[in-house]
Amino acid sequence: MASSARFESRDLARIAIFAAIIVVLGVAGQVPLPVGVPITLQTLGVMLAGIVLGPVRGAAAVLVVLLLAAVGLPVLSGGRGGLDVFFGPTVGYMIGWIPGVILTGLLARSGRTRGADPVWWRVALGAIVGGIGVVYAFGVPGVALVVGIPLADAAVSSLVFLPGDLAKAVVATVLALALWRAYPPAFALAPAAPRAGESVPAAR
Repeated sequence: MASSARFESRDLARIAIFAAIIVVLGVAGQVPLPVGVPITLQTLGVMLAGIVLGPVRGAAAVLVVLLLAAVGLPVLSGGRGGLDVFFGPTVGYMIGWIPGVILTGLLARSGRTRGADPVWWRVALGAIVGGIGVVYAFGVPGVALVVGIPLADAAVSSLVFLPGDLAKAVVATVLALALWRAYPPAFALAPAAPRAGESVPAAR
């Protein structure tokens, strides 16, 4: 029972840490654009949450950020918060963070055997498909609806984000693999299975 409680506490700590990372990356700075959706580093935090924490814990970290924003705390890009942000041009992107971080986590960890190192191309694929593709799939229609422009125009205007988001995917991949080499427990993954003849160490 005690070990289970410790595991839950560690999970909560990981979720809190990555929620804070997402907040800091958004509040640190932004580049405003005419369409009302600024360029920020916040999606980098979403990608990292999915890769490092996995789909469930990563989604929990994103939900914490969105809940904090909903109650009025300035946790979004440019120090924004409050219910008004959920009726603005960025609402689709924020909603897209949830399925995006889930798919990022699933793809980044797919095909992984217990104790094996993350595969770099799976990690990168998760960041691109989940952290960019899925988020855009929600964000672009949100811009079109809120701003009142055709969907095609909103899609074209979103292309300005693509080079930066691809760079974020590369950075997320490099940082995640570096973190794995430096501190694997951050990923909360199952330990490697014991080899033949090896005993399983007792829990402490």
